[in-house]
Amino acid sequence: MPSARRSNMSQLKTYYDETVVPQLKAAFNYTNPMQVPKVEKVVLNMGLGEAIQNIKIIDSAVEELKLISGQQPVVTRAKKSIAAFKLREGMPIGCMVTLRKNRMYDFLNKLINVALPRVRDFRGVSGKAFDGAGNYSLGVKEQLIFPEIDYDKIDKIKGLNISIVTTARSDQEGKELLKLMGMPFRN
Repeated sequence: MPSARRSNMSQLKTYYDETVVPQLKAAFNYTNPMQVPKVEKVVLNMGLGEAIQNIKIIDSAVEELKLISGQQPVVTRAKKSIAAFKLREGMPIGCMVTLRKNRMYDFLNKLINVALPRVRDFRGVSGKAFDGAGNYSLGVKEQLIFPEIDYDKIDKIKGLNISIVTTARSDQEGKELLKLMGMPFRN
């Protein structure tokens, strides 16, 4: 029965298991396969401050994030009231989605091989956006780089934050993991 499960597995997951794991084991002298860092989850977040004036922006952002991720996003709400921003507690101000397992690998594959090369004047992503614990964050200025988004149906260009959470214990391990998975880092 393993062949049926194998076909359901993501292309990037298979590549990780067969190529990345042995290379990381050799590079960092891991003795146990459980020591090898892996991608735990990917969090996509759209913060929409303009939603204070126009609530309809949230609906379009949720639809776009659903198309990009293949999963239903959660609307995030303000935790505090801030009078200067005309913001009240509980108002919708963004949306987010957390991807795990096969959806996460499919999204990473699409991000690395399709979306990032579509960015204008793309020379690679910064290698300095690690948080100290091996997790990587990336900001995308416009959602149009994803092939699922139809340019004609866009009412407003919205950015999006992508956080890649890994089990790596250091930035060096996290960067090596993502580099071996195909993330195009700038030199």
